[in-house]
Amino acid sequence: QVQLQESGGGSVQSGGSLRLSCVVSRYTSSSYCMGWFRQGPGQEREGIAGIEDNGVTSYVDSVKGRFTISYDNVKKTLYLEMNSLSSDDTAMYYCTADPVRVGCRNLEYGVKWRPSSVSYWGRGTQVTVSS
Repeated sequence: QVQLQESGGGSVQSGGSLRLSCVVSRYTSSSYCMGWFRQGPGQEREGIAGIEDNGVTSYVDSVKGRFTISYDNVKKTLYLEMNSLSSDDTAMYYCTADPVRVGCRNLEYGVKWRPSSVSYWGRGTQVTVSS
């Protein structure tokens, strides 16, 4: 059973930075679309960043230029570097993994990455940005 464990969330002031980590265990497929979703208070869960096994990354417009996704294939750890945080970024952040790349491709072409299409989820880590 694939396991995803996030860490690195917390409270930060507006304009600050955080780095989220997600340890990926028991994932055996050579192909992947790994990503980060978030769900703010009263909002739908949305895919915000994805990375494929070929290194292609994609982002939702609201985080482009501020967030960076990366994957360390040796440490089996997914990262999300978040800069210039604002209160709009307050949310629960979830790590995801999928052997099918369609979610990442959708994000790349500006199509919503549907949560129902994701195979594996972490439990989430809370990020709170105060002004």
